[in-house]
Amino acid sequence: MLEISSENAADYLRDHGLPGAGVETQVTPLAWGVSNVVLRVTPTAGEPFVLKQSRAQLRTHDPWFSRLDRIWREADVMRVLQPLLPRKVVPRVLFEDRDNYLFLMEAAPAKHVVWKQRLLEGKANPRVAEFLGRCLSTMHRETAFRPELKQRFGDTEVFVQLRVDPFYRRVADACPEVRPQIEQMIDTMFATPICLVHADFSPKNVLITNNWIFLVDYETGHFGDPAFDMGFFLSHLLLKALLHRDRFDEYAGLTTAFWRKYAAGILPLASHPEFAIRALVQRTIAHLAGCMWARIDGTSKIDYLPDPNDHQIVRDFCRSLFLDPPPDWPAVLSRLNAGIGGDRSQATGIRKSP
Repeated sequence: MLEISSENAADYLRDHGLPGAGVETQVTPLAWGVSNVVLRVTPTAGEPFVLKQSRAQLRTHDPWFSRLDRIWREADVMRVLQPLLPRKVVPRVLFEDRDNYLFLMEAAPAKHVVWKQRLLEGKANPRVAEFLGRCLSTMHRETAFRPELKQRFGDTEVFVQLRVDPFYRRVADACPEVRPQIEQMIDTMFATPICLVHADFSPKNVLITNNWIFLVDYETGHFGDPAFDMGFFLSHLLLKALLHRDRFDEYAGLTTAFWRKYAAGILPLASHPEFAIRALVQRTIAHLAGCMWARIDGTSKIDYLPDPNDHQIVRDFCRSLFLDPPPDWPAVLSRLNAGIGGDRSQATGIRKSP
């Protein structure tokens, strides 16, 4: 495999007669995650695009490996989701090179910001959370109970490599006390393959411009349990709520705004037990616990909560979710607020939530 970099990308494009060939190009590395090389290519003539190539070893402190061909899963998931979600939310795939495990896709406008950065800076916009709730519910609803998608995306090996082992099983190793609950959660998840799951639905993969939102990074997509997407996404928001504890209600409000739009979007599936809101919330709480804890003791750790006291708050909170699950989402928020020294009565975010 020819490993592409910002130094040789222009030569690669020229040799393959691709967009940007024969004209001067500006190649800029993008900081999208740890698992791929992602380059923004801006030709002097024509539209900019993104080149993405798999890497077998991820860029983390601890050793972490995954199959190179996961990039084809990403391209296939994007093709399925693009017509289901609002126009331009999912970038269009422009070219594939299977020998070199790369593809080209449409680029978001150069003047965009990653939502994760906005959240870290203290800018909590509930309209973004609402839009994402609508997008994720559409993704789950429109792909639910489709046997052709289950057959096409049923392989979960990459998901295990990138999520189950480095997240859940690392937490179980760190705290054997909750191993039975984690193993039960994993078993339940694999016994509930009901829709297409993004499995990396997080603020770092949300690109925001002045008037639109783009969603990227689909390589862990598979046919599975929607509760994983919910727990994974909400864990990121609650970690930001811990960081901005002086504005806890504002950040908690993001989660309830998201839940409200998501619940409305899956209402047509409410007759199915797997999508009944109470059952979905309970499965989501377990995944929230596993995903949030994994950012402290898993393979991929966050860097914006360096205080060991905050690490212990996360461990204690997530342990309690496994051993004594709250009955609903407001109770989850109240428990975290109490854990960081807040007032339980002020932590419900909005009046009605799942």
